[in-house]
Amino acid sequence: MAYNLTEDFGPVGYPLKMVSSETEEHMLGWNIPDEYQYFVHEHWRNYPAVSKYWHYGLAFIYTILMCASCLGNGIVIWIFSTSKSLRSPSNMFVINLAIFDTLMMFEMPMLIANSFYQKMLGYQLSCDIYASFGALSGIGGAMTNAIIAFDRYKTISCPLDGRITKVQALILIAFSWVWSLPFTLLPAFRVWGRFIPEGFLTTCSFDYLTDHPDTKLFVMCIFCWSYVIPIIFLCFFYSKLFSAVRMHEKMLREQAKKMNVKSLASNKDDAGKSVEIRIAKVAFTIFFLFVCSWTPYAFVTMTGAFGDRNMLSPVATMVPAVCAKIVSCLDPWVYAINHPRYRAELEKRVSWLGVKEPNPDTVSTSSTATSQTQNPQAEA
Repeated sequence: MAYNLTEDFGPVGYPLKMVSSETEEHMLGWNIPDEYQYFVHEHWRNYPAVSKYWHYGLAFIYTILMCASCLGNGIVIWIFSTSKSLRSPSNMFVINLAIFDTLMMFEMPMLIANSFYQKMLGYQLSCDIYASFGALSGIGGAMTNAIIAFDRYKTISCPLDGRITKVQALILIAFSWVWSLPFTLLPAFRVWGRFIPEGFLTTCSFDYLTDHPDTKLFVMCIFCWSYVIPIIFLCFFYSKLFSAVRMHEKMLREQAKKMNVKSLASNKDDAGKSVEIRIAKVAFTIFFLFVCSWTPYAFVTMTGAFGDRNMLSPVATMVPAVCAKIVSCLDPWVYAINHPRYRAELEKRVSWLGVKEPNPDTVSTSSTATSQTQNPQAEA
């Protein structure tokens, strides 16, 4: 029988294992008390317990992600909510997405602690809290991305009368929160579905392994609700948006030829629209990150419910789970790289980041002056 440090030292024995020799090999779930064994699915008991170094490595990765998410999303919420140049209905969706991403960050301290103890601390209650944060932020973030795509499409395709008002923005934000609640509360209170540990048994998600028609129906419904429907909205609005952008750029090229000018942004309105197009590219980048981050996890859940579960080893399920967390950390930095007005505010207020961006309004004024100088020459 393996020597267990916790028998002599209590809970402090788990951190002491960091400097101890490897113990005898156990199966996953061996260190969970008998009264809580029920919430570990039988699938995971077929695998040997993961090496402690996998746990410590995962804790290190999540520590980095937590710091990046806290810094990035904190700055986004601060600057977008306090800057006059960014205080618009459209940017309310950016703040909403940052809030959802921050909720994802709340899981990370729990996982870091769980990794050092190599089990889910708090058992079922902690599992429900951990998975609820993940469900709320993941589903809400997906729908917020779809709303941002709708807003970008409306703003660019109908720049004069298509902009969303503040009241409409608040309604859409409320809708994103309502959309995220059903498949957060139903499994949390075991009305339909449940949350159980997965992978290394230090994280939790909804049950996609139980071989029961009710579980399969739940997995199919949450797959459509949280992934398929937002993806359909995103693809529809971005396809419409890119069609509008292509038409606009074609019109500018033709106009530039007629006026014999080099710049497509030949006046303030066109320069402003160019800024909107840059923002649309930011939104599309975030959409692309969302698809890349959540598609592997969607594959894992559908495989667990309807495919070959032998493919789902602890490591194979933890990698997609980490990918899903990464997107919440990358979103704010994508804005920092590409969003023109946000970059201008970063340069003024967080200069130590080293961001350089000319003021978009100054650029627009300069473009107007250039246009006025070039037009008489073209006419001559």
